Amino acid sequence: MRALNRGFYVSVLLSIGGFYLATKLMLNNIWFFYAGLVGIALSLVFVYITEYYTTHHRRPVRHIAEASNTGAATNIIAGIAIGFENTALPVISISLALFFSYLFGLLSGVPHGGLYGTAIATMGMLSTAAFILAMDTFGPITDNAGGIVEMSKSPEKVRRRTDILDSAGNTTKALTKGYAIGSAALAAFLLFSAYMDEVAKLTGKAFSVVNIAKIPVFIGGLLGAMLVFLFSAYAIKAVGKTAGYIITEVRRQFKNKKIMDGTKKPDYARCVDITTKGALRNMILPGVLVILAPIIVGLLLKAEAVAAFLMIGTISGILLAIVLNNAGGAWDNAKKYIEMGAHGGRGSESHKAAIVGDTVGDPFKDTAGPSIHVLIKLLATITLVLAPLFI
Repeated sequence: MRALNRGFYVSVLLSIGGFYLATKLMLNNIWFFYAGLVGIALSLVFVYITEYYTTHHRRPVRHIAEASNTGAATNIIAGIAIGFENTALPVISISLALFFSYLFGLLSGVPHGGLYGTAIATMGMLSTAAFILAMDTFGPITDNAGGIVEMSKSPEKVRRRTDILDSAGNTTKALTKGYAIGSAALAAFLLFSAYMDEVAKLTGKAFSVVNIAKIPVFIGGLLGAMLVFLFSAYAIKAVGKTAGYIITEVRRQFKNKKIMDGTKKPDYARCVDITTKGALRNMILPGVLVILAPIIVGLLLKAEAVAAFLMIGTISGILLAIVLNNAGGAWDNAKKYIEMGAHGGRGSESHKAAIVGDTVGDPFKDTAGPSIHVLIKLLATITLVLAPLFI
């Protein structure tokens, strides 16, 4: 993690230098450089927050590992509590970033400078995307290396090394998701503003206020929040249903004594086939839901209700994605921490409880959480493109 973080800091320094030159030479306005700094600072803050909540060196993961001593139920309770707790710092950070980038934009003296300041902050946060993607790739590489070591029956000391790498990989995957939701939050604000501008242009009337006290608008906001939770439910259910098919298939194959004796290889292709078909089949409904929901709300309740739908759906999505992403990462690393020797190590009752927690966390961090990033951007894009239908 120290090596990866050093690389990230170098990327940040290069981004700061690039932003200074770009704003000085092309815009000749130092306030936009400060707005870009806000976005870069937000990316740093998200890395620190995610690392704190998902690395096994820190309190949250160790708290979940300790809760595993009293069973799977307390492990799950601790993991969900940590997931809810970790929404505070990211939301405060996003709020401060939006406030200061908008303020610096206003101080620039440029017309609509506040909104442009938030756009520059979004660009600032995304300026380190290449290195963040490299950190994200580190996760699955180390995870698969650990799987290969285990399947090849390498010595225990080799597996211990890959466990440490895998733990670091879980943290890098989690911080990438945190980074994605932070940038999605900044970008969503811009897309929401663009939607309001588009409606104003189409109607010929100013549209700068969304009145939540109106019944249709309130209903639109309520439906936006509901959509995020319903979509996540379908995504998590899809993982559980497909996992059930895999378990049934594994049990069927294990009835063959030759497989259990190691004289015959299992039919791996069958399991891959079940997983792929299950993933495609079970994600059709949530995908259709996300596309149709804003269209139906817009046709029935009109443009202002869609604005509330988009705004409150985005806020709910940001919060739920943070919960799912970091709770899942913390559960995974709590298991890894126990496997490295804490609380009885592999095979202990704590380890069995941690495995249950990790199984719950996998659909959280690998399916529902990352999918919400797409949901947020898709809602904004659909409402913007189809705005003429809602007038």
